[in-house]
Amino acid sequence: MAPRRLTKAQARRIALAAQGFADPKPPPWGATTRHLQRVVDRVGVVQIDSVNVVARSHYLPFFSRLGPYDRALLDRARDQAPRRLVEYWAHEASLIPPSTWPLMEHRMRAAANGSWGGMQRVHRDHPHLVEAVFEEVETRGPLTTRQVEAALSHDLPRQSDHWGWNWSLVKAALEYLFWAGRITSAGRTAQFERRYASLTRVVPPGHRTQWVDPTARLPEEEAFVELVRIAARSQGVATELCLADYFRIRRADARPAIARLVEDGELLPVEIEGWSRPAWLHADARAPRQVRAEALLSPFDSLVWQRERTEALFDLRYRIEIYTPAAKRVHGYYVLPFLFGERLVGRCDLKADRATGVLRVQQVTWERDVPAGAGQGLERALASMADWLGLGEGVVPAPAGAGAR
Repeated sequence: MAPRRLTKAQARRIALAAQGFADPKPPPWGATTRHLQRVVDRVGVVQIDSVNVVARSHYLPFFSRLGPYDRALLDRARDQAPRRLVEYWAHEASLIPPSTWPLMEHRMRAAANGSWGGMQRVHRDHPHLVEAVFEEVETRGPLTTRQVEAALSHDLPRQSDHWGWNWSLVKAALEYLFWAGRITSAGRTAQFERRYASLTRVVPPGHRTQWVDPTARLPEEEAFVELVRIAARSQGVATELCLADYFRIRRADARPAIARLVEDGELLPVEIEGWSRPAWLHADARAPRQVRAEALLSPFDSLVWQRERTEALFDLRYRIEIYTPAAKRVHGYYVLPFLFGERLVGRCDLKADRATGVLRVQQVTWERDVPAGAGQGLERALASMADWLGLGEGVVPAPAGAGAR
């Protein structure tokens, strides 16, 4: 069968609809748990990041798609039973539905040699400490790193041990156990510290067998099919790179999963204007005639986190400049792309100045051929964000000379 042909505009609208930007927003502050669940069902995975210049990153994708909402709804979905979201290394540190957690077993099994160096070293050099940490969490959790360290200090006084353990080793042991899927997270503190807990304390009853018993989970190749299926549904149209990167699986593992979904008719081959790589369309993807979105996006939003895809769909070369020296930044420190209609038309370097109660616009950079009304749309989006963040003094525009066209 010859691949279906799509224009770039059609592919862009399909991608936006798949990510939830064609769904109607509830009234401001009218979002319910059902609305949040709709976003989760659309995107499949929400990335976490500790930077709090505007808001913790996992709150932003819901704001982008729903407008102002009560962040406590998301906290409850993550922290209270029956949990609708749990934490794991999915894309990066991420929130995922409980049903997705068992699909990550390939990553859990690789903890001893595929995780970060500190985790591997504590597993190799301090196995007794790892087990002591595990027992503390199993017995007393949920616990933060500092609480585990304090408990071990009481139970295993430093002067009598021979491990040379300290806070950083305890943290590495906890992260190793978390990566390996032996413990999980019961949520976060107000200071964004992870609260480590046993699997049985966190897992919803309907998922308990797959969480606790590794032998009850899908074979690895079937798990890859499920992960690619989620990625395909959440992106609408995608290349092999896009489908593999969504859950950071190897392209060699994604490839047979794609072939399986093509064979089953869930993925349809397409050719997209201006794309040199093969692409696939999810069979159930919506193809709206137009999308009238108006949203500021987290730098870690799943719409833009795969940078090659962002450039191919939106003609926007987007890079995070947080780790770039200030003198070398082009667009600013914490830059949120602005989605207006069907296009990414600008970038805003924002800062929530909580001390003075304002949302500071450090810099605005517009792309070429900005459509009419984009400026007013950005003003509305900024005012909505200031309201959502509780910044009662409103928006402080970019200083003269800080905006560019």
